[in-house]
Amino acid sequence: MSAFGLDVGTSGVKGLALDAEGNVLAAAEAGYPLSTPRPGWAEQDPEDWWRAAEAVLAQLRASAGTPQGIGLSGQMHGLVVLDAHDRVLRPAIIWNDQRTGAECREIEATLGLERLTGLTGNRALTSFTAPKLLWLRHHEPDVYARIARIALPKDYVRLRLCGEHATDVADASGTLLLDVAERRWSEEMLDALAFEREWLPRVLESPQVSGVTAEGVPVAAGAGDQAAGALGVGVDRPGPVSVVLGTSGVVFAALERYAADQQVRVQTFCHAIPGTWHAMGVMLSAAGSLRWLQAILGADYDVLTAEASAWAPTTEGLTFLPYLAGERTPHDDPDARGSYTGLSLRHDRGALVRALLEGVAFGLRDSLDLICELGGVGGAPTHGRVSGGGARSEEWLRIVASVLELPLERVAVEDAAAFGAALLGGVAGGVWPDVPTAVAATVRPREPIEPVPDWVEPYRAGRERFRALYPALRACR
Repeated sequence: MSAFGLDVGTSGVKGLALDAEGNVLAAAEAGYPLSTPRPGWAEQDPEDWWRAAEAVLAQLRASAGTPQGIGLSGQMHGLVVLDAHDRVLRPAIIWNDQRTGAECREIEATLGLERLTGLTGNRALTSFTAPKLLWLRHHEPDVYARIARIALPKDYVRLRLCGEHATDVADASGTLLLDVAERRWSEEMLDALAFEREWLPRVLESPQVSGVTAEGVPVAAGAGDQAAGALGVGVDRPGPVSVVLGTSGVVFAALERYAADQQVRVQTFCHAIPGTWHAMGVMLSAAGSLRWLQAILGADYDVLTAEASAWAPTTEGLTFLPYLAGERTPHDDPDARGSYTGLSLRHDRGALVRALLEGVAFGLRDSLDLICELGGVGGAPTHGRVSGGGARSEEWLRIVASVLELPLERVAVEDAAAFGAALLGGVAGGVWPDVPTAVAATVRPREPIEPVPDWVEPYRAGRERFRALYPALRACR
């Protein structure tokens, strides 16, 4: 028995085939380009997603045969607009597009922030789907007038895979059109923004069967990449938190019950387990910050992190703000910018790298602290489960563990979102009876990386300096 998971990411589709014990039978990946037609814009061709998904599925089938079920995950918030014949009307506007600042302000002015958060559990962010629809109404009225259906990225792949218009509550939570507490589309939001109910797909719980392929394989509703990735590292209940060191940085905690941040600094979405929710803080430039600095310095990552390890914690007062592309948590500020402060003649490139690694860790701690303030978290988290490209660095994980003051565990399989999608596909196909059983049977954590005791106190002081910088620099803009 096997299950396939597809993750429709920003740079490509990743696929895994798993057996009932969570062993990887096959893995495949196919990439595609990103278009940035104007500064701050980010678009992709949905046909590229489908071509890549076809290629990945073919490779998985060649190695692992026909699966019992297929699960889907993918980048969240992206807007695909379709006509009455399911033809794509324009390139998809994806999650990291920043063009919709005016539309976010319009939504909050139309509804009022209190009513908006009461209806959706969240405020209007430029990444979300509803502001993108408003932007089309304002700037591309001819396209807007032809809309018959909308889809999120992974759900366009589902449409091509099994001919169904469907989504899941976890991914739909990031549209700003879902009543997250009630796990259904919000008629009030649709009415307030004058969007058509008929545009929206049916919304399902993540492990539900959304349709079948031409070969009769059930396809699970799936989940957005963060919820699927949390399953892939075993965060299916309160206790552990998911810490993602990808291009963006994420701290994700399952909740005992629905609870929204009254100041809307973190997001509350439906989780991929029926009847559960999660809270999530997102920083926009985590490993992306390191990639930026590595490109400038022109040295190998291992060399740079080795040089960083020669510096003591807090790098003699050098502090990095990782707001290179604006910020989401805790500062909803697309105009926020990064900085180094406290430079001296002693600081070399190892110091620049060390301060960057620490700055990202401080940003993750901002999210963790806000999540812990929510009712419904079930007390302080016991440990973190870490994933993403940055998790390959032992030094960075020691820094993050010391700043978060939590032991961090990696898991046996790195592609957490594809792994979580496969678990959902396996539940839909009968490999496992439910999601918690699938997680317990397959997710295998490795040895924990503990906080370094001598680093904890210096990082508490460094964190206060880090938090003071944003308001000080914002006042200078």
